[in-house]
Amino acid sequence: MYKRLDFSHERDLSYDELERRVKSYYPDADLGIFHRAYHFAQKAHRGQKRSSGEDYFTHPCNVAAILIKLRVDMDSLVAGLLHDVLEDCHCRPEDIDRDFSPAVTQIVVGLTKISQIEFQTREESQAENFRKMVVAMAKDLRVIIVKLADRMHNMRTLQYINEEKQKKIAQETLDIYVPLAGRLGINSVKSELEDLSFRFLHPEIYYRLAEKVAMNKSQRDRYIEETINTINEKLLEYSVKASLLGRPKHFYSIFKKMNQGKIDVDQIQDMLAFRVIVDNITECYKVLGIVHSHFTPIPGRFKDYIAIPKVNGYQALHTTVIGPKVERIEIQIRTNEMDKTAEVGVAAHWKYKEAMALKGKTNLGWIEELLEFNKGIHNNDFIKAIKRDLDVGDIFVFTPKGDVLELGPDATVLDFAYTIHTGVGHKTIGAKVNGKMVPLRYVLQSGDTVEILTNKNQTPSRNWTSVAKTSRARAKIRQWFLRKEKEEYREIGKEILNKTLRVFKTSIKGLKANNNFEKMITQSKALNEDDFYTNIGLKKIDLKEFVKKFSFYQASGSDEKKKIEKMEGLSPSIIKMVKGSTHKGSAIIVGGIQDVVVRLARCCSPIPGDAIIGLIKGGGRGISVHTQDCESLAIGEISKTVEAEWNPHFTFKHPVSIRIMAHDRPGILSTISKEISKGEVNIRSAQVKSTLDRKGSFIFEVEVSNSDELSKIMGAVASLKEVISVRRA
Repeated sequence: MYKRLDFSHERDLSYDELERRVKSYYPDADLGIFHRAYHFAQKAHRGQKRSSGEDYFTHPCNVAAILIKLRVDMDSLVAGLLHDVLEDCHCRPEDIDRDFSPAVTQIVVGLTKISQIEFQTREESQAENFRKMVVAMAKDLRVIIVKLADRMHNMRTLQYINEEKQKKIAQETLDIYVPLAGRLGINSVKSELEDLSFRFLHPEIYYRLAEKVAMNKSQRDRYIEETINTINEKLLEYSVKASLLGRPKHFYSIFKKMNQGKIDVDQIQDMLAFRVIVDNITECYKVLGIVHSHFTPIPGRFKDYIAIPKVNGYQALHTTVIGPKVERIEIQIRTNEMDKTAEVGVAAHWKYKEAMALKGKTNLGWIEELLEFNKGIHNNDFIKAIKRDLDVGDIFVFTPKGDVLELGPDATVLDFAYTIHTGVGHKTIGAKVNGKMVPLRYVLQSGDTVEILTNKNQTPSRNWTSVAKTSRARAKIRQWFLRKEKEEYREIGKEILNKTLRVFKTSIKGLKANNNFEKMITQSKALNEDDFYTNIGLKKIDLKEFVKKFSFYQASGSDEKKKIEKMEGLSPSIIKMVKGSTHKGSAIIVGGIQDVVVRLARCCSPIPGDAIIGLIKGGGRGISVHTQDCESLAIGEISKTVEAEWNPHFTFKHPVSIRIMAHDRPGILSTISKEISKGEVNIRSAQVKSTLDRKGSFIFEVEVSNSDELSKIMGAVASLKEVISVRRA
């Protein structure tokens, strides 16, 4: 069985002991480079002391020991020994490059860059550290593995610094390093760092838990032994050979349960966890059946991470049952390989020459996504997004074909769409979850089956970034708008240049004909023609000064001042024209999302000001908008409706019909028409019909901006003495 790793601080680690441990899992290792690194670091740190009073060299030795327990490759081990020589000693990257290898140098330089920066605020520090780690991980994943080992040993010896620094470092560990260890699947490091952080952040609760566990130690050990024997007996009855381990849960996991349930230490019931290790997957499910047949399972507490692994590669069966003496116990069932991966995660894949090659084996595309999201984003947004994405979560959702996707907590339908494909995300107009229509901001739950509805005319909306929760979705939405803005400024720049050249009686076409246009692009230092137009649109090029360099400016004759004034007047009108053609706006926001493909229902002809509701139409035909009291909405269609509201920033004239009953008098049509026209609204059509009792029935179709304007028109018409009634048709 792959035993729980012990990361305790070791005071007297010799080279021989470290070498022995390396050989135990890495018999073909190049121990010559390891030996050189040991003595290089020992010499570099000579005379330096830690806060504990120990020689500083004990720190890199312990970091290397932790990395050995994680079974990493030789470059990582060497980098662990050398990780502080650039920052704390008078060493240069060239020295490491010369004596070791470029790969080792890259890891050590990456580690040094992470730790060297200082900031004014905790938020800024966290965000920038995350940025640096994301960049470092993208270059070589081993940087963060060595950094985790470094942080582990620092946390193990945190008691030797003052309380203020203890809390600061512990909080940073909990905020940054714990999620990273979890995302990389290195659960042994994650749980250890959690407990160590918890100890320094909440010492009162930590020591109460420790005291409770210590007080019941003999009783607990006896219970664990009895439970293991009971389970083992049942397994042997079915010829299943397994290794079993029982232990108290990690303190931090108990603390989180206390917070979630708002309960005290004494109220925690399931403090024990058992692990069953077998040879293969078939036996995992066999063990599960045996356990459930002997102990009563707790409903809703079974999770199958074998069939649906976590994104960090973790696999196991989890179940909580009523064990002996009516105690709740958690049981995890794994194979030996799963158990090893659960402890050391991505660090187990040590047989690689370059860390980038590791990504294809371990689903680490999220690193590139974090790097992509990193570009040009504010610190606060970045830190929130990173924390959200690093949280592995337990949200498993299904496509209509039965494929499984894992999403982080609070993921929405829109996140699901972008997880499938960027193109699907951009064209999303709605979704069905478990067969029912939902808005795009609907938060998904484990087990949901999601069908995305798309329309080829749909494009992303600005407020989608607040609806999407994953960095992938938000980065893709942001990129779409950046491309759109670039296209817009390119069009603006091209139009401004064209009209500027007309002032001087030439054109882009004319300049291209005599090869002068290429000279303009070269002089502007633009990369190409499109880049040239974009720079003009963004006002990176001062066109008034730029055109003076060319012959057509000199050949244009006098009245230079008038020409300059004419040039200055071009930009505002062109910008307005281009932006007006590309930003038409959205009249209606459906389910909190603008730019959804909608049509206004003819049955009730809703206008701004009416309370409205959206009805999802099948076949990707978008959404039909009705008034909320529309009589044509069938009862069975209510489940297909989504919230809808008018966009207050969008104004338009909309046709609506009003039915008027009046006494049939000569000139009555003209009288009503004049009264409607006084409200400055357009009459699109009028239908007139006389009844047998000498009354007139009129249906006017008028164009109004909103329901208030319609009410005023109807009130004015109703005040005419000939009019009997006015109502909306």
